[in-house]
Amino acid sequence: MCRWLEQQQQPVALVPASRVDWLCTSWRFGWRRLLDRVAQHVEQLAERSPTEKVTLVGHSSGGVMLRLFLAEAPFAGRRYNGKRWVNRLYTLGSPHTALRATPLRAMVDRLYPGAFFADAVDYISVAGVLADHQGSALSRRMGPRSYQAIAGRNDLRGDGLVPVASAKLKGSDALELPGVAHGGSFGERWYGTPDVVAQWWRG
Repeated sequence: MCRWLEQQQQPVALVPASRVDWLCTSWRFGWRRLLDRVAQHVEQLAERSPTEKVTLVGHSSGGVMLRLFLAEAPFAGRRYNGKRWVNRLYTLGSPHTALRATPLRAMVDRLYPGAFFADAVDYISVAGVLADHQGSALSRRMGPRSYQAIAGRNDLRGDGLVPVASAKLKGSDALELPGVAHGGSFGERWYGTPDVVAQWWRG
């Protein structure tokens, strides 16, 4: 995905996130660890941008975390106010709503529901849709259970992990992409596959 964006003459910064980082996202300090890195990269890119604005791309729970990054109110002792630097936010297969949302994801949707900062930021939410014959064995095994936990039904459409209705953020420009899986383990084509990126990227 990064290589494809760079080929479009887009300066790109990938925020590093290890498995340990993601394990820590059950707690506020884990979110802050990652959002501090986002802030550092965003400030650097904004300084180089002719518009002084940057575009954010968040995959899965990362998209929910970036919704919080836009807010001015303090979080875990840090005030990000990312909307001053950001003109667009893409969320890719992000579980924006869930019956059993983690406390932090539920907090984001309670405090900043939908495209909360749409007056300043263009929100685009992208949902993958796998047909029954598509996706990996993992997606066919995990998908129904994940859809049940997120939305209360196991017969929904989705990307093998997140159902379409959850990935579509209310008030955003919502896209559905057929044949797109949540990640590489869930199918041959995912949100970061070059020909898929070309479908959702607006430049």
